Amino acid sequence: MGSLGRAVYTMGFWIRETGQALDRLGCRLQGNYYFQEQLSRHRTLMNVFDKAPAVDKSAFIAPSASIIGDVQVGRGSSVWYGCVLRGDVNGISVGSGTNIQDNSLVHVAKSNLSGKVLPTIIGDNVTVGHSAVIHGCTIEDEAFIGMGATLLDGVVVEKHAMVAAGALVRQNTRIPSGEAWGGNPAKFLRKLTDEEIAFISQSATNYSNLASVHAAENAKSFDEIEFEKVLRKKYARRDEEYDSMLGVVRETPPELILPENILPAQKSSQ
Repeated sequence: MGSLGRAVYTMGFWIRETGQALDRLGCRLQGNYYFQEQLSRHRTLMNVFDKAPAVDKSAFIAPSASIIGDVQVGRGSSVWYGCVLRGDVNGISVGSGTNIQDNSLVHVAKSNLSGKVLPTIIGDNVTVGHSAVIHGCTIEDEAFIGMGATLLDGVVVEKHAMVAAGALVRQNTRIPSGEAWGGNPAKFLRKLTDEEIAFISQSATNYSNLASVHAAENAKSFDEIEFEKVLRKKYARRDEEYDSMLGVVRETPPELILPENILPAQKSSQ
């Protein structure tokens, strides 16, 4: 951003600040008769009662996610855009290398009818698909929860088990290791193959790599974002075939190069 752009940006900032100051002054002058609009500022991490989230420094929490109350998120895990993890009447524990994908909801139950306490415990290297609902459950290491699945109070998903997309798992159901369950209500479908079990671990690794890219992007300053816009606009007009005819070599700036671990695998030519 050039000098003119900086000047316009600064001017806009101070105009907004002045407007807010004038609004506060007008409210004071109106006394008890003024109407004040309450604005709720989004907080990614929020205390509730005396409970505060504990998030490992290496974890990625998307800016629009909400981590509320007694919630622990382990090393290298990721909580994606629009997710809500609400640990108010009980606690939520998320292990290491786990991904909870966009718009998923994780909540807890204080206890069930028999008095059993129902926190939500999610193990290591677990994949929770988009828009899943996890309520007072235990999900063991390297399990897979499909998109839009709902797990009710007391459900236990064992290691290397899979819940299919859209499934509704009823209260106190235990899904054994190595099995795939699906449907409404969820029932046993079949045994998982070795390739599918390996895919569960690979899915967690893929999301861990992708989370590091999103974390870096979200950490960029306004100036860095504007600089990359200029670079992309410039290199979008590049014609590699024409350049090769002229013998011109143009190196792509490092800011525009994606890490190899998130790029799709290239098939070797036969």
